[in-house]
Amino acid sequence: MFRALILSGLLALPTTAMAQDLSPDEVKKLALEAILENPEIVMQAVEILRTRDAQAAEAAAQETLSQGRAALERDPNAPVLGNPDGDVTVVEFFDYNCPYCQRAGEQVNEALGLDDGIRVVMREWPILGEGSVWAARAALASRAQGMYPEFHQALMNARARLGETTVLKIAADVGLDVEQLRTDMDAPEVTSHIETSMQLAQQLGFSGTPSFVVGETLAPGLITSAQLLEMVDELRAAQ
Repeated sequence: MFRALILSGLLALPTTAMAQDLSPDEVKKLALEAILENPEIVMQAVEILRTRDAQAAEAAAQETLSQGRAALERDPNAPVLGNPDGDVTVVEFFDYNCPYCQRAGEQVNEALGLDDGIRVVMREWPILGEGSVWAARAALASRAQGMYPEFHQALMNARARLGETTVLKIAADVGLDVEQLRTDMDAPEVTSHIETSMQLAQQLGFSGTPSFVVGETLAPGLITSAQLLEMVDELRAAQ
């Protein structure tokens, strides 16, 4: 930011001054004088930086969508809900302690009930504290016992702040072997899934949960079943 402001200030200086061999301190002084005389330079510089950041983020997202499609949609280390052989894939980034994710989960379930051609790739993205990490690790570990869908839904339905105690109680309630679950939570594939989610979310420019990817469409935030089905229909028509 400071470097950009200095550059903006220098651009406002006379050409003769620009041509001089200035010391760093002289450059800073002249830039400050230019900014004081033309305070709108600051806002212009901020807007330029925002535009550049937005363009860079969009380029990174498009590269991930074009080059990282397999990692998004066909990662064998990511749970899949809905129809595993569906013709349209929806990728959902979520956190069990996110109330909007809980509401979004209801909308996704509704959409799955209305369209049996959707497969949903679940990207566990625990960003709301240690309790979220615990829930995500436990959910991913439940795959070893073949109970991810049931456990995932039970965690989503909890409507409580999840942490070690609540997660293990829910695990026991759904019939999981809790001691085995504890062991499996430290499996390399569990850590790998979460790390991949973090990386993909960053590359796509997501800043919170829930966030969805449907084809080339990025949909951060809560969406309704109708909105999801509309995106699915548009992607299906374009295939």
